[in-house]
Amino acid sequence: MNDDIKMNGETLDISEQRRQELKQLFPGVFTETTDSQGEVVESIDFEKLKVELGSVSDIYEGRRERYGMEWPGKRDCMKLIQQPSRATLKPCREESVDFDTTQNLFVEGDNLEVLKLLQKSYYGKVKMIYIDPPYNTGKEFIYPDNYQESLETYMAYAGLVDDEGKKFSTNTATEGRFHTKWLNMMYPRLYLARNLLQEDGVIFISIDDNEVENLRRMCDEIFGEENFLAQIAWEKRYTRSNNAKRFYSLKDNILAYRRSDSLEYIKEKRNEKSDSNYSNQDNDPRGEWTTSSYVNPATKAQRPNLVYEIENPVTGKIVSHETHAWKHSREENLRHAAEGRLWWGKDGNALYPRLKLYLSEQTDGLVPIDLWDYKSSGTTDEGGAEIKELFGEAVFDTPKPTKLIRRMLGMSSSTSDGDIILDFFAGSASTAHAVLLENFEDSGNRRCITVQLPEPIKHESFSSISDISKERIRRAAQKIREEREGQLDLDGKANLDLGFKVLKLDQSNFKPWQTPSAELSADQLGQQLDLHADHIDPIATQEEILYELLLKAGYQPTDKIETLDLAGKQLFSIREGELLICLEDEITAELIDEVVELTFGQFICLDKAFNGNDQLKANAVQTFRSRSQNAETEMVFRVV
Repeated sequence: MNDDIKMNGETLDISEQRRQELKQLFPGVFTETTDSQGEVVESIDFEKLKVELGSVSDIYEGRRERYGMEWPGKRDCMKLIQQPSRATLKPCREESVDFDTTQNLFVEGDNLEVLKLLQKSYYGKVKMIYIDPPYNTGKEFIYPDNYQESLETYMAYAGLVDDEGKKFSTNTATEGRFHTKWLNMMYPRLYLARNLLQEDGVIFISIDDNEVENLRRMCDEIFGEENFLAQIAWEKRYTRSNNAKRFYSLKDNILAYRRSDSLEYIKEKRNEKSDSNYSNQDNDPRGEWTTSSYVNPATKAQRPNLVYEIENPVTGKIVSHETHAWKHSREENLRHAAEGRLWWGKDGNALYPRLKLYLSEQTDGLVPIDLWDYKSSGTTDEGGAEIKELFGEAVFDTPKPTKLIRRMLGMSSSTSDGDIILDFFAGSASTAHAVLLENFEDSGNRRCITVQLPEPIKHESFSSISDISKERIRRAAQKIREEREGQLDLDGKANLDLGFKVLKLDQSNFKPWQTPSAELSADQLGQQLDLHADHIDPIATQEEILYELLLKAGYQPTDKIETLDLAGKQLFSIREGELLICLEDEITAELIDEVVELTFGQFICLDKAFNGNDQLKANAVQTFRSRSQNAETEMVFRVV
């Protein structure tokens, strides 16, 4: 077997990715050492790294006191992040809408495993993440006791395998590790989520007061304190309850972080409230206007270049501020006066002028504020009303209103045409619904990835929360279709993507190779080799295998897939031939010859399709290598 052409079937190796990023920044701290077996390996000289980071005088023996966030289990969190997933996402056509054409995904499964599986395909490609995670109010949530059993624990939880021997950890307010368990659940998910964000991407996280302090410190560590944008207070309701014994909460928190300083500014859409400040008191032909102060916060001594006299054209008085400078230069002031932009009050007797700002000129949007009132951002009651309107009953508790999420989507630096939006604590799928509505309003084509655990519920029509999520998207899309059909001017809305492709987390279609024990006899080793000879799950469909290979090769499940016929064999062409996959049971020399004549990046086929013909496989390897030397781009040959 040629190890260099064998796909390992694993998700992105996070620790290796971080090592390579560190190597780009500090190549000098990497050195070669000899391990216990005498093999030369590459390692990091941490003392050199400290010097590179400017800690020359701060290196000394013993543990130093340092600022940071620690809790029991944090080390296991890092192990969990670095543990690759060998799971897969299996397509489910019967539960999807517009399966072959939609760019929206709905993934049913444990979001930790799903985030790992999305690393190769969506690394650095998501523009905005919104999540509404468990608030840790004493309600139980699933968490594997053993970090190495996360997939197995999920499979047992979802009823997909026998749960014998699998342990579930729950979280209640009476447990001593109440906060710790929540942190252990959240940390690896946020760590992996950060990888998916674009450099100018943003994440919004809803949370109440129980864990907001811990969440903010955790996000400071993962995203960087310098990338904190705001702790938004959202007025989720506007009437108090006198049944509360102490304070009654009318707000939730929304933490906002950017991926990096590539995101320099954020502006949000103008709204009726902001525009209500504009009027036209003097029938100005330029339309409605409001005013801003002309007085600078700086004193005359601080800004002497902005000190001058201004004539009031109504009274003829010459005025200057007693203590402060003006905001604008003398040249700008003369232009403002000539254009009639200085407002001296309705009767012209104002002490100082104000500058007219016209509504027609306000095109950049508004600087966001960190207090979101219920009128502009919706309430939990509105979220519940949206559910009732679609289902005819309250099938989900306290869903977030789409108005809240649309406010995030509407920020000009947050999302635009073609951007990917991710919600991996989807609940009732408010985010997916909000994306559909936003696209319908502005004829955009934002793409949404929705992830939800199939948490069991007791309901006569739905067996799990993920069932509610999928049905909500279907019903919301149908409602939009009906509204769209009633519009005379579609204005691009005819091409709206109102579908979603359902994928379900499951065990890999390929049996992983188990490294044999040194104690195995020759016969036992032979038996193990025989068991692995056909390592593909016999009940796996060709489409399930195809989608697993897409993910493991770093392609997106929504990429365009076409079929080709070459040398009498069927091939799948992804991204117009960038990747070719053959799942036939037999590979021929004629097929290899025709494949190498095509322009593409990768060719993947089944190892068993060579039927033990090592000579044919070796010739294929050499053929691809020879063609790569004569091509502008490398042609990669892989077997599974």
